[in-house]
Amino acid sequence: MQNKNRNTNVLKSNTLRLAALMASVALPVALAAPVHAQVGQASLRGTVTAPADNPAQQITIVEVNTGSRRTTTISPQGTYNFASLSPGTYRLEIALQNGTRTTDTITLQVGQSGALNIDLTRANSTTPDQASDTSSTSDDSGADAGNQIVVVGSQLRTMEGGEVGATITQRLIDTLPQNNRNFLAFADLAPGVSLETGANGNVKIQGGAQGSASVNVFIDGVGQKDYVLKSGITGQDSSNGNPFPQSAIGEYRVISSNYKAEFDQVSSVAITAVTKSGTNEFHGDTFFDFTNQSLRAKTPLEKRDNKDKTKTRDMQFGASLGGPIIKDVAHFFVAYEGKRNVVPVEVTPANGLSISDYPTDLQSAFGNYNRTFNEDLYFGKVDIEPTDADLIEASIKVRKESGENWNSGQTAPGRITSNDVDEKRALLRYQHTEDSWINDIKLSYEDVKWAPTPKSFGNGFILQNDNQDTLLSYGASPNYQRKGQKGWTLQDDFTYTGLEGHTFQVGVKAKWIKLDARQLNNTNPQFTYNMDYSLDVPWRVQFGVPVDGTAGGSVKSDNFQLGLYAQDDWEVTDRLTLNLGLRWDYERTPSYLDYKTPDAIVNALSPENYPNLVNADYNINDFISTGKERKAFKGAFQPRIGFSYALDEDHRFTLFGGYGRSYDRSQFDYIQLERSNSTFKTLTYLFNNGDPKHECAGSNCVAWDPAYLTSLAPLATSALGGGGEIDLLNNDLKTPYSDQFSLGVRGKFGLWHPEIGFSHIESHDGFVWLLGNRRPDGTFFAPGSTFNTQPWGFAPNGYGSIILGTNGLETSADSAYLKLDKTYTASSPWSLNFTYTYTEATENRKYGEVYSLDYPSIKDYPILRSAGVSKHRVVMAGSVDLPYGFTASTKIQLRSPPYVYGTNDTGPLITEGNNKHPFIIGDWWSYRQVDFALSKSIPMRFVSEDTAIRVRLDVLNVFNTANFTSYNGDGRSPDFGNLDNSYQTGGYPPRTVKLSAGLSF
Repeated sequence: MQNKNRNTNVLKSNTLRLAALMASVALPVALAAPVHAQVGQASLRGTVTAPADNPAQQITIVEVNTGSRRTTTISPQGTYNFASLSPGTYRLEIALQNGTRTTDTITLQVGQSGALNIDLTRANSTTPDQASDTSSTSDDSGADAGNQIVVVGSQLRTMEGGEVGATITQRLIDTLPQNNRNFLAFADLAPGVSLETGANGNVKIQGGAQGSASVNVFIDGVGQKDYVLKSGITGQDSSNGNPFPQSAIGEYRVISSNYKAEFDQVSSVAITAVTKSGTNEFHGDTFFDFTNQSLRAKTPLEKRDNKDKTKTRDMQFGASLGGPIIKDVAHFFVAYEGKRNVVPVEVTPANGLSISDYPTDLQSAFGNYNRTFNEDLYFGKVDIEPTDADLIEASIKVRKESGENWNSGQTAPGRITSNDVDEKRALLRYQHTEDSWINDIKLSYEDVKWAPTPKSFGNGFILQNDNQDTLLSYGASPNYQRKGQKGWTLQDDFTYTGLEGHTFQVGVKAKWIKLDARQLNNTNPQFTYNMDYSLDVPWRVQFGVPVDGTAGGSVKSDNFQLGLYAQDDWEVTDRLTLNLGLRWDYERTPSYLDYKTPDAIVNALSPENYPNLVNADYNINDFISTGKERKAFKGAFQPRIGFSYALDEDHRFTLFGGYGRSYDRSQFDYIQLERSNSTFKTLTYLFNNGDPKHECAGSNCVAWDPAYLTSLAPLATSALGGGGEIDLLNNDLKTPYSDQFSLGVRGKFGLWHPEIGFSHIESHDGFVWLLGNRRPDGTFFAPGSTFNTQPWGFAPNGYGSIILGTNGLETSADSAYLKLDKTYTASSPWSLNFTYTYTEATENRKYGEVYSLDYPSIKDYPILRSAGVSKHRVVMAGSVDLPYGFTASTKIQLRSPPYVYGTNDTGPLITEGNNKHPFIIGDWWSYRQVDFALSKSIPMRFVSEDTAIRVRLDVLNVFNTANFTSYNGDGRSPDFGNLDNSYQTGGYPPRTVKLSAGLSF
């Protein structure tokens, strides 16, 4: 056993003074959080009871695969405390006055707070092999004490505090069926979490009634938050790619409410994952997954139209390798995963039309096509432990992908947008451990770019009907953007375990991040025609132009973020644990704070030029900035309190609960519009073509000239309509947050772990856009009207509409859940994970929509059932080892119909969707998917003991259920809430067989 106290007395004295100082800062503010150490790390604490004539002195925890060791002193009361442990397999070595005792192995999972009491006064039986294994690590002077292994594995308890969530183990990741190697595919095993795959393959994680933007994923303790876009995770917006190579993920934990104080920039679901590391043995793995059109059933569109299956192909492949650089000291791990997809896309007529109803020269646009997607993921990691007290880790991730943003519907092939993602992340970590404290410092770097770009440049065309329903879009795409974030993060977490019964932790994170948004939408002019009236003269054109002397649609902001937290895990008694913590966050966004509203806009909105606002129901000065009114929000204090209480002496039943407040971030994609729309403007002109459905009046009404199809320069330089849309942000913009409550009971009956609970989550201050136009008398609606007469025609002279950015979106979700897990072990080789969640959710704006332009204020919107949350949701996963080396697994997803929004003549309304459709047998569950996998490992012991070939068969959507997602949203229709006639099928695969093979060693 190495001596850990080898620093000089001066250095140690100074260090302890620093520890005491940080602890003294933590104590007065300690308030909240479930139990473990830094994000993703595990902890282990307990007591050692030794014979009176042979007292325990020190205890060492050893990670058996890497040889990593950590030693601490056992207190006079017999307690010990190990914080900030990497998930893994451990054994304990207890140094007694006369000898050393070694335990059998225990496994600590990601984020687990373990409790293990060891009684050395009891007799322990052991096998000769166990005794032999122990002798090499025991002190020979220990006599009989050194010849026995203490059996403790089954006595390990987990203290989860008020957390509601689930742990996704390596076995679940490896065995459960999935159509995409996205390690997050099993996050919905946590209560209140839904995971949906869109028609284009995009994966969306949602917690309660909040959107994806409120999610955050932490990998090795570093947040992957997307500050610009709405996906919540960098790189996931409009992409069916994977955020991280699945072969590099060890396991992860999903927390749907009441996470601990070190979790930041999240208000719904927090996911913490740990990456794999190399061990003292070389291990590698390769895989290849394949499916194509021959291995799937027809899509409903192909079946309806009696067409041959469109060509598809999905290939995923990769390799990983890890092992020692220096045994017990340094290790490495590398992984690569690639994806090459060909996905069917079908261009179909809309609104019951046939192809012959379209112009002859456009009829060839309809038919079956393919879109492609390519992704490459790289990960590398090195860990070094030069001493028992020091750990150094360095890792890097690279993600590159290119894909086509194109879905089935009414978009012709030439209108494709290319979606490119380029992401780089790096992490350097140093952890130092002393007897009663640990300091963990991380330096990380990120550089993420997301760039949808038109495949071609020129004019774009939109065909509509009298009701402005899109019948066909063709020509060049209007989508042209480049957005991302780049910068450095420095964070330090300090843990102090020197006070009996307490684990104190304080942390600080500083982040210097440059946010970048270049938005050049409508660089390709878009001409709109009413096919019911004329295809010779368009009724509208929209096109973008840069403003002279400005950045021309480009916005950059050098943001600074600061986060502080303190928490205490207090074991009050052997049955009661309190988890108390407090967090505070701050962010400065210069592009918002220092913005000065252009003089031309201030002048256009003055009472002299736009008197409509004199008697308006809001003050336009709340949205006009001189660059001095706006202040960064400093009130993001977040108490987080959790508890757990064992109802019986054996800890078979535990009552738990908690409360926490969590602040998220305002998306930069919304905030930047104030600047970008004033420097790159979308101009809209109406053409006087006589169409009675499209009245042409006002300053932006001009005569049609065929020369506009060649050049719009005359309109771009005209004063008429030249001001574009006016986007203004509230000078007192707030930060979105949620309040979370939970209460429940957990049980432990051998390998069975039942849990029943309730959670209540309210989110507030979500971002929203409102219509700022008013009529000449200051009113919003026409006289005698309360809906559907918005003042669109009353914009300031020479400008488009006023769009106001402010806060006000709110959601509420009450969830009751039942969770039942059965653990897999070698002696009981099967597992079960079952979660049923019942949710009553409400919102004041349709789920996923931030543009609220129907009423003058967000307060005028009614509180309705959430359109994005099913009332009932069941997720079940299971696996079993079969004879002859086979393993079978399944995942079953059931959910009730969603709620469908619509409007009638009086306002918004909502109904529950149903299954009235010829392809669906209606029942209580509107979404039903059963997946199955069967795998076999074929040993190749003539190479080595660990070498094996793997073959696997996945069958996705076994019963070929048509899980339609497109519902009739016309509140005036008798079919409102029913499946519509478009037969759109986003969110499920037809029955698909996926073949896989691999080699591991």
